[in-house]
Amino acid sequence: MDRIIEPITRLVEAGGPVLVAIALTAMVMFALGIERLLYWQRRYRNRRRALIERWQARHDHVSWSARTLREYWCQELLTSLRSSLPWLKLLVAICPLLGLLGTVTGMIQVFDALSLTGLGQARSMSDGVARATLPTLAGMAVAVVGLLFTSRFEFLVRREDQRLHDRLARAVEDRHA
Repeated sequence: MDRIIEPITRLVEAGGPVLVAIALTAMVMFALGIERLLYWQRRYRNRRRALIERWQARHDHVSWSARTLREYWCQELLTSLRSSLPWLKLLVAICPLLGLLGTVTGMIQVFDALSLTGLGQARSMSDGVARATLPTLAGMAVAVVGLLFTSRFEFLVRREDQRLHDRLARAVEDRHA
């Protein structure tokens, strides 16, 4: 157990408390991503199938009210699919800001140490700068991964929107054929 905790403790000491905040943000982002994946695989497909069956069971498919109802049902289903997307985007936006906060607080510590020890300690200054840039690196890395996930998820939702409308139209054609 000590072998697992020791590297984490050293990393937190090297990056400061802001690195812990970035790690927690990354965990929340990862948890939201896993939740969306599970929702997509388990609940969404069943709800989509029920929507298609409900649309097929209707007798009227061509009137304005029927098309409006179909659009409402589709948007309701897709809204449930998009529900955590604003939170993911918020967390992606927060990560670089947390990294910048870590850099600023780290540089304040470097300048504070320089004022106490004097300008002759180049080694302590370089260690402090390295410590100050670690949160920036972590914040940007987490943000890039989160950005890749959110852009892919938005693409999947847009594609699913088109496929849902196509499936509903095809379901009516198959029923009348």
